[in-house]
Amino acid sequence: MAYGFLGAHSFAVVMGSLLAWPLQLSIVFRLKPWRYLRISGRSLGLFAATCAAPGLIGGWAWCVYGCGLAMTLLRVPQFVELIRTRDASGVSSASWFIGAGCALLWIVYYWEIQLWAPLIATVCSGSASLLIGSMAVWRHRQDQDEFVRREVFAN
Repeated sequence: MAYGFLGAHSFAVVMGSLLAWPLQLSIVFRLKPWRYLRISGRSLGLFAATCAAPGLIGGWAWCVYGCGLAMTLLRVPQFVELIRTRDASGVSSASWFIGAGCALLWIVYYWEIQLWAPLIATVCSGSASLLIGSMAVWRHRQDQDEFVRREVFAN
């Protein structure tokens, strides 16, 4: 919303942000971050280091680059887990591909209006989503192949 008011001076951006508030609030109240102060504090620290500080130092473009870095870093634990373990149950490759597809739509939009900072940030996070989706498909196929081997070639 701040970007809509201060940066773009756009009523549409402000209204689009307001439409997401009920969903965001419902997510926050379901997660109950006040019960997990250590994790919430670390999340706030990540936000301050990657988004707020760069924004205060270098303005909107730096803030957007920092958000892109944060969005990419937040995908690292999922990627590492998919590398470490063969079990990908609970990882929806479809949701990661949908996220990558949405990122692609934003990339096209940013390219058309020549907003380079959000374009680069979205390319980074969208690429990470695509990588995780691909890793999940690979792990699901390995798991399926292993199941077939156990069942078909059992004594």
